[in-house]
Amino acid sequence: MSFIPYDLNDDKLKKIQIEGLKWTVDHAYNNSLFYKNKLDDAGLRPEDIRSLKDIEHLPFTDKDDLQQEYPFPLRAVPFEDIVRIHASSGTTGKRKVMCYTQKDIDVWADIFARCYELAGLTRKDRVQIAVGYGLWTAGVGFQAGCERFGAMAVPLGPANAEMHCEMMVDMGTTVFCSTASMALLMAEEIHKHNLLSSIKVNKIILGAERHSIAMRARIKELMGVDHIFDIYGLTELYGPGTGLDCSHHNGIHYWADHFIFEVLDPKTLKPVPYGQQGELVVTTLSKEGSPLIRYRTHDVTRLFDQKCSCGVPFPMHDRILGRTDDMFIYRAVNIYPSQIDHVLSRINGIGSEFQIHLKQRESGRDMMIIKVELGSDVVKEDNINLAERVATEIRRKILVRCRVEILDHGDLPRTQRKSQRVFDHRNNSTTEA
Repeated sequence: MSFIPYDLNDDKLKKIQIEGLKWTVDHAYNNSLFYKNKLDDAGLRPEDIRSLKDIEHLPFTDKDDLQQEYPFPLRAVPFEDIVRIHASSGTTGKRKVMCYTQKDIDVWADIFARCYELAGLTRKDRVQIAVGYGLWTAGVGFQAGCERFGAMAVPLGPANAEMHCEMMVDMGTTVFCSTASMALLMAEEIHKHNLLSSIKVNKIILGAERHSIAMRARIKELMGVDHIFDIYGLTELYGPGTGLDCSHHNGIHYWADHFIFEVLDPKTLKPVPYGQQGELVVTTLSKEGSPLIRYRTHDVTRLFDQKCSCGVPFPMHDRILGRTDDMFIYRAVNIYPSQIDHVLSRINGIGSEFQIHLKQRESGRDMMIIKVELGSDVVKEDNINLAERVATEIRRKILVRCRVEILDHGDLPRTQRKSQRVFDHRNNSTTEA
């Protein structure tokens, strides 16, 4: 059984999207007071939506809307039709709670099963799930998709590395699902305890956290896997499973029969050309409990217009390149942590783990300190020269000066969750990777 509709063509997809857009606007307008007020304020009614182009007239939804309407934001079905809620862990204010009907749960399981199929799994695979369960969407999403697909789920959640190693060996795990930080932690544990010959993992699926090329290469090397896949998703969009990159790794195929993805300039909120970075804005096409109309994810990516040679008939977007709201300003320059990550990943001798510390001198002038590890196989070299080389590359690529501290491999903390990359001591804030 295939969960991916390989017979889908552009005309069929466009028809599905138009019908889905009309349904979503009508459903939201007639069943959600929030959306009725928002559309009325914009002077729009459901019958005004006649084509995909009309999406540009619809108002935006943002995370503030979800927090202001707490505890059941955007609810568009009676309470007796809600079978589950999930919530994200927003850094400020109330959690963003989303409602799920039984149809929502079924759709989510189906599209997640597509991700497993796209990654080349079979029903003989054993999938070890190392992401969080509970209010978070991650664990139950990975598990439900695995069960719908028909593979064996090994649902450990964010247990300690020792237990994961034990189960990986004993269960004959073939697929490992986690954050990039957890995968690196596991890879180093497997290497340290010489377990590589005892495990059967050949694929890793990473979600919930951006990661560098160097980090990806290090995990792949230590665990000897054939492929590392990126999965995308947000609690607001069911959860993880809205798309995955195929074995060609040219971009993330997203399920455009359930979502409309726009990439907009975050300042003008106008579409940017294919291939240009911007903010991802998503409209759901079949979500009942908490539909989304032009939801600003604040994730930075770009859309591709080329077809993938893998034969999957769905469009692609790039990996998440950063967030418009994790950008920090340093000496009047707007910087994303991913930009630092990109520079570091191309310098020989540097490991994948780093931290950015922002401080203020007594003079009031900002200073940036980048702490970065040596590569695991690098013999201690002249750290002063290496630090100068890193600082020079940062200045050349990002046009700012910084101080670089070279640490021994393993000095920076490993975590089973998302890693903190930015420590802004100017206002005591931190940013996750």
